[in-house]
Amino acid sequence: MTTPQSDHIAGQFPQHIAIIMDGNGRWASGRGKPRIFGHQAGVKTVRRVVEHASEIGVKCLTLYSFSTENWSRPKTEISALFSLMRKYIDDDLQTLHRRGVRVRILGSRAGLKPDMLAMLDRVEDTTKDNSTFLLNIAFNYGGRDEILRAARAFADDVDLGRLKTSDLDEAKFDTYLDTHGLVAPDLVIRTSGEKRISNFLLWQAAYAEFVFTDVLWPDFSKDDLRAAIQVFQNRDRRFGNLAAANTEEVA
Repeated sequence: MTTPQSDHIAGQFPQHIAIIMDGNGRWASGRGKPRIFGHQAGVKTVRRVVEHASEIGVKCLTLYSFSTENWSRPKTEISALFSLMRKYIDDDLQTLHRRGVRVRILGSRAGLKPDMLAMLDRVEDTTKDNSTFLLNIAFNYGGRDEILRAARAFADDVDLGRLKTSDLDEAKFDTYLDTHGLVAPDLVIRTSGEKRISNFLLWQAAYAEFVFTDVLWPDFSKDDLRAAIQVFQNRDRRFGNLAAANTEEVA
């Protein structure tokens, strides 16, 4: 069986993959277990996917872990999710660091408790000089919120006289986003069968290819990742232009 790494030699290969990790609750319910059981299984999938993505040549991986809308979930579930995140960081941070993984946290820090802020700072500070692989965790993240925060930050700079409104273009606006300095995602994957983007990377994913799979996140395997990449490789990415064949006909 060929791997996407070998396919990369012959064709396009995604450098930045973003994943909406969905289906933990349904996975647990299907086994007669509480939702936290599914979240625990989902953490194991995170480890597996991060390792495999770096092995096959992906340079950047962004995972949607907790959205601004997730605060409406029961407090017990939110508390359990935060505990799992702390455990993942405690168990895996040094391993990620040794492997040269840089971790960035995307999302708003407003309203987070001091212990959570300290943990997020520790993750980023520990790995800030790494460059082998980039792992972004979208935490307390919403695409609309990100765009609003960026717009306010630019407006503040205009009010302070640092910039003029005429200075604003796409490249300048990008510097105010949580993802500044990153290449846009080539491929966005959503697990669990849902076919929506749920306020994820609204600006950045404008020309990403989307792959929706029925596989629930805890069951998402290395083979599922390879299958999504192979779908990506069969797409005709035009970025608003004509397909290559049509371009030749016009010429």
